[in-house]
Amino acid sequence: MSYYLKSYNHSEHRQTIVEMNVAAVFSVSLILFSVIDIIGSLPVIINMKKEGIVIKPALATSSAGIIMIAFLFFGAAILQLFGLEVSSFALAGSLIIFFIGLEMILGIRFFRTNPDEDGESGSIVPIAFPLLAGAGTLTTIISLKAEYDTYSIIIGIVLNLLLIYVILRSTDWISRKMSPQVSGTLRKVFGIILIAIAIQMFKEYI
Repeated sequence: MSYYLKSYNHSEHRQTIVEMNVAAVFSVSLILFSVIDIIGSLPVIINMKKEGIVIKPALATSSAGIIMIAFLFFGAAILQLFGLEVSSFALAGSLIIFFIGLEMILGIRFFRTNPDEDGESGSIVPIAFPLLAGAGTLTTIISLKAEYDTYSIIIGIVLNLLLIYVILRSTDWISRKMSPQVSGTLRKVFGIILIAIAIQMFKEYI
């Protein structure tokens, strides 16, 4: 009788741990999805592709993933190594976002793809950083370590990366479904939003 009772208690304890891990993964995934905001970045990405910037989904996704995982384990140490504060890192990201917004509104180009690089520069900067793995995402990952276990955070990152890859692969299809008028309007609206976000970030971290 005692054996069956211990076995039952052990099984119940293991089920509770599994449920807690699932809840943690779901929470982390939802938080990162909100911060990364790949849906909100779609008009920006579509506009860049129309401007001739070659974006490789696999390269952009893997680069963003490497940056996120690196910051999960070594974020604070990396910034300290270069004598940087989180606020300085965030300011650098805000400047890049600001120039992306200007591109979308004014129709000028700041980020150019070198043909010899085969589109790598567009995939890494500004797509992987700062649009996907920006200052907000990286500081969020560092702060998540205080509340969630490492495995749950890693799984949450991977789930978001899979979604990012699918969406980046689908940008051409999504773009074809939008009329030029809708695309042009969205480009300018989100350009203004990006500039507003950049200014807000600048004010917060200055």
